[in-house]
Amino acid sequence: MDWRSELKALEDALTELKERYRQAVDPNVLEEVRVKFLGKKGPIKALLTFIKNAPPNERRELGQAVNRIKEAFESWIREKRYLLSEKEEEVKDPTLPARGIELGHRHIINQTIIEIVDIFKGMGFALSDGPEIEQEYYNFSALNIDITHPSRDAFDTFYLNLPPDKEKGKYLLRSHTSPMQVRIMERFSPPVAVVVPGRVYRPDAVDASHSFMFHQIEGFLVDTGVRFSHLKGILMEFAREYFYDEIQLRFRPHYFPFTEPSAEVDISCLFCKGEGCPVCRYSGWIEVLGCGMIHPKVLSAVGEKYIGKTGFAFGMGVERLCMLKYRIPDIRLFYSADVRFLRQF
Repeated sequence: MDWRSELKALEDALTELKERYRQAVDPNVLEEVRVKFLGKKGPIKALLTFIKNAPPNERRELGQAVNRIKEAFESWIREKRYLLSEKEEEVKDPTLPARGIELGHRHIINQTIIEIVDIFKGMGFALSDGPEIEQEYYNFSALNIDITHPSRDAFDTFYLNLPPDKEKGKYLLRSHTSPMQVRIMERFSPPVAVVVPGRVYRPDAVDASHSFMFHQIEGFLVDTGVRFSHLKGILMEFAREYFYDEIQLRFRPHYFPFTEPSAEVDISCLFCKGEGCPVCRYSGWIEVLGCGMIHPKVLSAVGEKYIGKTGFAFGMGVERLCMLKYRIPDIRLFYSADVRFLRQF
C-alpha cells in the first residue's frame, strides 16, 4: 500500500467534501458524511490500521499526517454544525407565543394520604411519622409478635447488613407502620390518638395487586374506657367520608398478634353496591383494612402509664383504597413513569 498516495487522495477527498457540502443545511446529511469519513469502513480507519504494519521509520510521519487530516475534518464538521445551529436560531419567530410551562402536581398516592389523614384529623387524631429502617424490637417483639413468627424469617423480611443493637435487635425495613404505636406511647402519656402514614416493605412478588413496597396508614387511640364500639364508629365515619354516605361496613373476626379481639373490615362493593359482581367475587363485599383492640401485652411493653388503659388500632393500605376509589386496575401504574396515567389525577 502506497500510503503517501492514499494520504494525497484523502486530502483531495476532504477538499471535495468541503466544497460539495458548503451550502449543506441538513444536520442528518452532515452526520452521514462524518460517519462515511470517520466510520469503521472509512478511509481514516483504514490508514490508522495500516500504521501498525508500516515500516518503523515511516510510522511517525504517517501517524502525524493521518491525525492532521482527521483533526481538519473534525474541525470542519464542528464549524458546519455551529453554523447550522445559528441558522436555526435565525429562523425562529420571536413574535410567536412562548412555550407554556407545565406545572407538576402531587402524585395520586400523596393526594390519597393527605385526604385520609385530613379525615382523621377532623376526628381529633394527630399526625406522626416514623423511621423506615426499624429494629426487631419495635417491628416485632413489642407488638407481641413472637420470635417463632414466620415474618421474622430472613426470607420474609428485608433485614439490613448492619450491626444489631444489643437491646433492640437487628435492623430491617419495616413491614408495617404499627411500630409507631410503641414509639409514640413510649414518649407520650395517655390519652393519645395518632395516625401514621408511611412506606412499608414486604418481599411479595410484584403483580397487579402486590408490590414489595407500598404505603400504609396506621391509626390508634388509647385512653380510659375505650371500647370496640368506638372503633366501629370511627371507621364508619371514615368510610362514609372517603367513599360515600350510603356505604356499609362488615367486621369479620380475624387474628393479629398485636390486637385482641381483631377483625378485618369489608365495605359494600363500590361497583355493584353490594349486589354481587366479578370485582367482589359476587359476595357484595370488598376487604379494605384490619383492626382490633390493642393487645394488653403491647400496652404493658411501654410501661406502667398504660397499664389499665384500653385502646384500638387499625391499618389500611393506601394503594388499595386509592385503587378502589378511582377504579385503578393495576398497582404497578402508581410507580410507572407514564404521565398519561399521572395526569388523570
